[in-house]
Amino acid sequence: MKKRNLFFKETCLALLMVFALMLSGCTSTPEAEPAPEPETEQANQEVTTPENPDIILATTTSTQDSGLLDVLIPMFEEQTGYRVKTIAVGTGQALAMGEKGEADVLLTHAPASEKPLVESGAVTNYQLVMHNDFILVGPSSDPAKVKDLKSVADAFKAISETSSIFVSRGDDSGTDKKEKGIWKDINIPNEGSWYQETGQGMGQTLNIASQKEGYTLTDRATFLAQKDNLQLEIAVQGEKSLLNIYHVMQVNEEKFPKVNADGAKAFVEFMIDSKTQDIIGEFGMDEYGEPLFFKDAGKSEEEIGK
Repeated sequence: MKKRNLFFKETCLALLMVFALMLSGCTSTPEAEPAPEPETEQANQEVTTPENPDIILATTTSTQDSGLLDVLIPMFEEQTGYRVKTIAVGTGQALAMGEKGEADVLLTHAPASEKPLVESGAVTNYQLVMHNDFILVGPSSDPAKVKDLKSVADAFKAISETSSIFVSRGDDSGTDKKEKGIWKDINIPNEGSWYQETGQGMGQTLNIASQKEGYTLTDRATFLAQKDNLQLEIAVQGEKSLLNIYHVMQVNEEKFPKVNADGAKAFVEFMIDSKTQDIIGEFGMDEYGEPLFFKDAGKSEEEIGK
């Protein structure tokens, strides 16, 4: 009897040991998963500040008054680490700054005046960026009766013949050059009390034309950006001769050693980059229902407006 009890105890003990071993195997700690590798995408890396981070951009007032630069400049600075000092003046003044080496990069809209700088070597990396168009605007009363006329030339003639107020920028800007060219083409002197020059940018000139109930030639972008504050309407538009074409260009470091060539090149490349071009082409759609500019990088001037 005692042997049987001993055998029973030993058997139970053995079974308990086997069960304990099985239980320990089932509850063993799993191997830890390897930690994920840190992200190495370029977008998550900090932008390195360039050795010479300051760039002077000489440009026309329309790029500023339209609000386009308020969108593009912060993007460029964030992506590249450069800091842009924008000098918004008439295109004539911007080109003069480039010709004297007083700016690093130019963004202007007067091709006939830009090309001599390209030919002289004062600027390089001359690139087409975008276009919109010039429009003739005036008061709703339309004292010169120009809204039914077929061309801007006929409209200018009617304004002169009726001595209706015409407000000119008079600042040698791209818009001013275009307007003066129309008067020259129709061989009518732009003089008299009806013809008034402001010497101001496009935004201020539009305000003055509105206050005086006069006509003025403007780029479409600036007009659309400010039309809610103006008592002016579009009178003449749509002619191919009224295309308003913008180029960007570097000031030549070989002629002007103090120019920030690397920064200027970075800005030119940014302006013609496909992502920037898409932003340019969409700018104004949400607010005005139409783009203020049309993207043109990679095109020729002959292709624009077709």
